[in-house]
Amino acid sequence: MSGNIAKFDFDTPVVRRGSGSYKWDSDTDPEVIPLWVADMDFRTAPCVIEALRRRVDHGVFGYTLVGDEYYDALTRWFDTRHGYRFSREQVIYTSGVVPAISAIIKALAKPGEGVIVQTPVYNCFFSSIRNNGCRVVEAPLLREDLADGSFTYRMDFEALERAAADPGNAVMLLCNPGNPAGRAWTADELRQVAEICGRNRVRVVSDEIHCELTIGDYHYTPYGPIDPRAVVCLSPSKAFNTAGLQIANIICPDEATRALIDRAININEVCDVNPFGVEGLKAAYSAEGAAWLEALKAYLTDNYHFTRDFLAERLPGLPLSRLEATYLPWLDVSSLGMPTEEMEEWLKERSKVWVNCGEMYGAGGFLRLNIACPRATLAEGLRRLADGLEKL
Repeated sequence: MSGNIAKFDFDTPVVRRGSGSYKWDSDTDPEVIPLWVADMDFRTAPCVIEALRRRVDHGVFGYTLVGDEYYDALTRWFDTRHGYRFSREQVIYTSGVVPAISAIIKALAKPGEGVIVQTPVYNCFFSSIRNNGCRVVEAPLLREDLADGSFTYRMDFEALERAAADPGNAVMLLCNPGNPAGRAWTADELRQVAEICGRNRVRVVSDEIHCELTIGDYHYTPYGPIDPRAVVCLSPSKAFNTAGLQIANIICPDEATRALIDRAININEVCDVNPFGVEGLKAAYSAEGAAWLEALKAYLTDNYHFTRDFLAERLPGLPLSRLEATYLPWLDVSSLGMPTEEMEEWLKERSKVWVNCGEMYGAGGFLRLNIACPRATLAEGLRRLADGLEKL
């Protein structure tokens, strides 16, 4: 264990069942280990907890004014950590990345127009598109099998070109890094996206909620500096396990586009945030938050290596994706011949482990795993998964 990890405790389980946890309390069977929804089982950074405790001690929780300290923390973090520079005037805050995406689609695409996605991709992209009366247009990623038995994905730029050239398609939703593809997209790949979409007048909206969670030596490339016309969605919620605080930011340099999005945010009534989200972001985007985050990333990298080695030994015929970012490995179970919607329920009922089916993300034949939990929990969950899949 590295010294950086040792400063923080990621190994002690936190009892979440009975706490109103969507991840742990959605199934009433107390024996089920949930390795599904993208929610970590770790306490957030101590500096975030302390900031929230100070706010609770104040005791008054009225309407929230988002002040200079908030914008300073946000802009400084992305400038110094990622070389992504934007001004506070380019920021629209809201209650989450999914509400942000939904409002942006409302602002930039008319009902009936197409919104391009690269499947497999985050399931809420589909619902956000359809809820705004728009069409899902798929430009599927290309699978690439690797020499070590794993696999990865690359963008199909010919498919993207065809989709972008259709005048009925107005927007592309980019998932950067990719969920569940596990890719930390490179600058070259992102430049090609910008070139294709810019030439065809397709506006790119980049969901970068997983941007901090790179694995090993991989790194995150912000899309915003590559494409000045882009709209980028950011939040500390995935990296700091604070989704319940409900805070996110839309970065939009173009003033006219920003006005349209701001109007849509107000139409959708997601223009107000709570004081805990504001205080949580300021604390997370600090030197103390950065130290905790680096320890978390090291722990997640070790969890990924543990998962990869365990599954290679127990299930050598079922390839696992190479994980470059996120904590959500993608397992190919297509050779078992069962729809993964059925497999998800079978595993939950018979093996007492809950994972996500690939159909949710536009790609049947896969299971998405969540490895953001203490090693002992992960080991038991993987054992149950392997036992169940061996029976199949």
